[in-house]
Amino acid sequence: MTGTEEITAPLIHQRNNQTSSNVANSSSAPVDSKENSPIEQVALTVPTTDDTTLPAVTFRTWTLGSLACILLSFLNQFFWYRREPLSITSICAQIAVVPLGHLMASIITNKIFFVGKKWEFTLNPGPFNVKEHVLITIFANSGAGNVYSIHIVSAVKLFYKKELTFFVALLVVLTTQMLGFGWAGLFRRYLVEPASMWWPQNLVQVSLFRALHEKEERRKHGLTRNQFFIIAFTCSFAYYAFPGYLFPKLTSISWLCWIFPSSILAHQLGSGIHGLGIGAFGFDWATISSYLGSPLASPWFATANIAAGFALLMYVIAPVAYWLNIYQAKNFPIFSDGLFTSTGQSYNISAIIDPKFHIDIDAYDRQGPLYLSTIFAMIYGLNFACLTATVVHVFLFHGRDIWQLSKSAFKYKKMDVHTKLMRKYNQVPEWWFLCILFFNIAATIFTCEYYNEQLQLPWWGVLLACGIAVFFTLPIGVITATTNKSPGLNVITEYIIGYLYPGFPVANICFKVYGYISMKQAITFLEDFKLGHYMKIPPRAMFMAQVSSTHAPPLPHITFAQGNCSSSWFLFFWP
Repeated sequence: MTGTEEITAPLIHQRNNQTSSNVANSSSAPVDSKENSPIEQVALTVPTTDDTTLPAVTFRTWTLGSLACILLSFLNQFFWYRREPLSITSICAQIAVVPLGHLMASIITNKIFFVGKKWEFTLNPGPFNVKEHVLITIFANSGAGNVYSIHIVSAVKLFYKKELTFFVALLVVLTTQMLGFGWAGLFRRYLVEPASMWWPQNLVQVSLFRALHEKEERRKHGLTRNQFFIIAFTCSFAYYAFPGYLFPKLTSISWLCWIFPSSILAHQLGSGIHGLGIGAFGFDWATISSYLGSPLASPWFATANIAAGFALLMYVIAPVAYWLNIYQAKNFPIFSDGLFTSTGQSYNISAIIDPKFHIDIDAYDRQGPLYLSTIFAMIYGLNFACLTATVVHVFLFHGRDIWQLSKSAFKYKKMDVHTKLMRKYNQVPEWWFLCILFFNIAATIFTCEYYNEQLQLPWWGVLLACGIAVFFTLPIGVITATTNKSPGLNVITEYIIGYLYPGFPVANICFKVYGYISMKQAITFLEDFKLGHYMKIPPRAMFMAQVSSTHAPPLPHITFAQGNCSSSWFLFFWP
């Protein structure tokens, strides 16, 4: 089967009423314990069978996937500008599309078009199945995250009181959306194929897929997966009504501030928003998951490490540095992300920017240097330490495995059952990823050079940003795949370009976006590839879904960032 045929084959009519054929084509033989995943959580969660007759790319996949991608993109960008942003994850779409998929399977005609031609086509190839559901979720994943490059448009408008033209903003968004796809293709064999790279977050979605699709007999005095999910879903929905809508104060409760409402010290210690949060607690799940991500999807050792580091920074180092007045710390709030003068006043950024969007050194000397709050400065330092520790950890603990994979010349000697099952499908050639990568790099260089007056970033800055991203993708990918925690490049990138190319604020932002988001996008693509690996989705169908959905959401994002909410409703329905 050729690559094109594999992508379009699920659209061809398949006679799903032949149960014996389905069983014959399903890999359901007992699995040797040596072939199963060495990760206990994966062995207990991920199915070790594959029904190759299930269609994946169907009319339902395209329709529901595109709808989920656009809708999540629109809503998340809409709520992003709130002080406390509301994030709608792809799990919401994963649940919502189930009844829609079954509804489409029951009401859409199963008429076969182009009968007798080279290939037959039908809008309804049979019951709504799990492989369609997985691909729809992959579509939704692309729209669930905000487009990071929109921060360029927003920062220029909000902080510098200027605007990028719509076409320039569109080019920046499009080039950043697919740049990381090349890194994902290069590192698949290191971060997707090995069983040790298990991506904990994916196990949550795999469990949900199985609960929604697998038929399971109810055990005596027990519940099926589906029954347990419905009960848990109903309870969590009812619970969130209190902190989310009926009593928002439950989001963060600080009893120290209640007892001593006029005490500055009490607010510094007890405030959960502008202080250290000592004694503060909350019932809102968004508050609980904000500092750890999803604690239910993370391994215990990662959660414990983050909790210990958080306590050391917030409750030991920061208070000592503040009350000892190190670097005039008491002139500024103990916890703030603002910029200040030496006297603690808010820094006027506009006063040090000339009309050509460059820093005015004379105005900067008159206004004085910038100052950060104690905790904000420590967070910057912690980011440097985190990246250094990431590279060293991966080199020491995973260096041998990476070297062995590199020497194997694409010949995998040790494969778990999931990798063996995926070998039945045509793989995505490396040159597909390389073509996308080189095209996007060329488009990015053209955009930054041709519109240099607005973006300021020179061609060598684009190449340097790509070099930093590709260097860190593998070590950060290993950490994310094993701990569910992903260090960022958003700090180190702005420091590097600030040192090499000072005085150009928009160039700094662009370099940060191109250096950071391409790595982040690569991690997202690899995580989705691993989800498809677990659920036995044909790799080329996964490639098609990711490429298609990643380019879907830019227009509503740019429109919101430019503040034109009236036309955004029109762009929401853009074909």
